[in-house]
Amino acid sequence: MRLAHPEFAPDASLSREEMEELQHEVADAAIFEDAFEFDPESVRAEPTDDAQTHLPTGEDENEGEDDDSDVAVPTESPESPVVVGVDQAFVGDLAVSAVVASRDGEVIERAHAAVETEIPYIPGLLSFREGTAILRAFEELTVEPDLAIVDGSGRIHFREAGIATHIGVMLDLPAIGVAKNLLCGDLRDPPEGHMAEGERVPVVSNSRVSAPDGTVIGYALQSRQYPNPDKRHVNPLYVSPGHRVSAETAAELVWQLCAGYKLPEPTRRADAYADEVTETVDT
Repeated sequence: MRLAHPEFAPDASLSREEMEELQHEVADAAIFEDAFEFDPESVRAEPTDDAQTHLPTGEDENEGEDDDSDVAVPTESPESPVVVGVDQAFVGDLAVSAVVASRDGEVIERAHAAVETEIPYIPGLLSFREGTAILRAFEELTVEPDLAIVDGSGRIHFREAGIATHIGVMLDLPAIGVAKNLLCGDLRDPPEGHMAEGERVPVVSNSRVSAPDGTVIGYALQSRQYPNPDKRHVNPLYVSPGHRVSAETAAELVWQLCAGYKLPEPTRRADAYADEVTETVDT
C-alpha cells in the first residue's frame, strides 16, 4: 500500500515534545465517524482451532519459505471486504510486524517486516516504536485492505492518536484499535460486577484526554465470558476507532469478528503469525 500521508511518519529521532505534537496533527486529520464503502454486515469471521495462520493448501502449493508475503488466490465474492489483522512481536531489538489479510473469514494473504527499534516502550508513543515495522509490512501486501484491526489503541489515547489511528491516517485506511488494557479515559457506566458476554460500556474522555470531557472515545467490549464469572472471568477488550470508523461501529465490527475467542480473529491470527515469524528472523 502507498502512504496517503507520509508527512506523519513516526520518526523515532524526534524529541518527545515533537512526537506529541505530531500526534495532535494526526488526531486532527483522523475521521472518527463511519466513512467506508463496505457493508458492515458482511464483516465476519469463522472460528478456527489453529487461528488459520497458514494459507489454505491445494494441489499446486508453491509457498516459499523465504517469502515476506504469502498469497492465495481468493475464491470468495470480490465484493466482500478484505479485513487485515495487525500485531507485533519482538526479537531482541527488532520489532516484527505481522499482517494477515482475510476475506469471508478465510486467510488470503499474509506479510511481515522486521525493523530495529530505536526507542524503548513509552506509554502513548507506541507508534514511534512499532509504526515503521507495521508500515513496512503493509508495503508487502498485494491485496487492498478495506479494514484494519490493530493490536493497540486508537482514539482511546491521551492525544486521540494511538497506533491504530496513526497507521489508519497514514494509509487512509479504516482502522480499529483493540487493546487488552485501558490506556486512559473512564467507563461511563461502570458495571457493578463482571460484564456479560456481548456487553459493551462506553469509554469517555477525562482530563487526561485531549477530547472534551465526556466524549465517547471507545468501548469496553466483553467479547467472551465464563458461565460463572464470579469464580472465573475474562476481562473485556477496549475497542476504539482508529480512522474512518465511529466508536459504536468499531465495537460492533470487533464483536462480529470474535469467533468464540476473546480476541477478534484478525488480530488472533496476526498474533500467531508474528510468533511464527520470530522463529525465522535473524537478530
